[in-house]
Amino acid sequence: MDEEPVRGGGPPQWWRHGPPWGGASARTRWPWRSTLLVTVFVLAGSNFASHSQPDRVSLDAYARVLLLAGSVLLLWRHRYPVGVAFGTVLAVVLYLGGGYPYGPVFLTVALGCFSAVVAGRRWAAWAALGVLWAAHVLIAHWLYRWLPPQHDHGMAWGGEVAVATWMVAIAALAELARTRREQWARDRAERVQAARRRADEERLRMARELHDVLAHSISVINVQAGVGLALLDSDPEQARTALTTIKAASKEALGEVRQVLDTLRTPGDAPRAPAPGLDRLPELVQQAASAGLTVEIDGTPPRLPPGTDLAAFRVLQEALTNVVRHSGSRHARVRIRHERDALRLRVDDDGPPTGADAGGSGNGLAGMRERAAGLGGTIEAGPRPDGGFRVLAVLPLKVTPKEDDR
Repeated sequence: MDEEPVRGGGPPQWWRHGPPWGGASARTRWPWRSTLLVTVFVLAGSNFASHSQPDRVSLDAYARVLLLAGSVLLLWRHRYPVGVAFGTVLAVVLYLGGGYPYGPVFLTVALGCFSAVVAGRRWAAWAALGVLWAAHVLIAHWLYRWLPPQHDHGMAWGGEVAVATWMVAIAALAELARTRREQWARDRAERVQAARRRADEERLRMARELHDVLAHSISVINVQAGVGLALLDSDPEQARTALTTIKAASKEALGEVRQVLDTLRTPGDAPRAPAPGLDRLPELVQQAASAGLTVEIDGTPPRLPPGTDLAAFRVLQEALTNVVRHSGSRHARVRIRHERDALRLRVDDDGPPTGADAGGSGNGLAGMRERAAGLGGTIEAGPRPDGGFRVLAVLPLKVTPKEDDR
């Protein structure tokens, strides 16, 4: 299958593909400093090698052009790793074919093939090294008779083993670096995914908080607004009481919404006011009474862990709100039982239901179930045989952390 070229007539994707974990920034980065250091080292080292190998051809302008070309190609090793791997091999093959001295010229091949392996182009790196080794075998054992320098002798096969060992070592180091970088990339992706998951969970928590606050308060406001409108002309004093209740409920709702939004604007900061708990149950009963619902409490709220305390308060708040909105009964019973390892809450009303969501399919009951599940507890909600409705919550007092949070 042929590779598709890049739009605009550029090189194919396999030719220019950079490391898969680096993104666009890794492919467009220009390694000026490292390339400059390699160029200086290769030129200076080859000049020193020329003096120490008098039997080889001395460096001339052609040799220096090959050394410079092989080094400068490394500038593109992040953008075109395949092309750089084969380009450096070509420069070294021409250099060796000219009979010039052995030296740090092989460093350019090592870096070019190393970059290709790290970029995920292993086949290109191994192929380039194979081409270099095959060319070196031909030059050192056959073509040397017709290539400079004159009266050259073929290399012993032991030298070829050393060259092959060097190439395998370069490839092995590159494979190790590629494996390590891919592992780092996976770890970084997992951390990003975990952070995103925590952010999603926090947004869901905030959404539940806002729903619980607004659903309860707006239900009270809606009931009292209807009372006020009905009694505005016939009983202005009772209408004034309804408006007072609306003002108090809206003020409390605004305060709790502001608290939730403050935690969104300043992540990590502690909220200005403590989270609500069962210590505010009398206030909740009073708000329900202002909406025309009489609440009977059976049991004493115990001291609870903060998370369980907040969940218990929100469950009772949502259950009583549903009675106000979806039940024809004006009386509700709340039963609180504190066991050794769990808190049981039961809210009953005598019905009958007055809305389509009275059967437990609304967002409020779904939010209660999510709260309970987050603590390892359960919520059961449904109609009673006698025509009323019941919400039963079991909240464990020792919260077991989720598997993802360990």
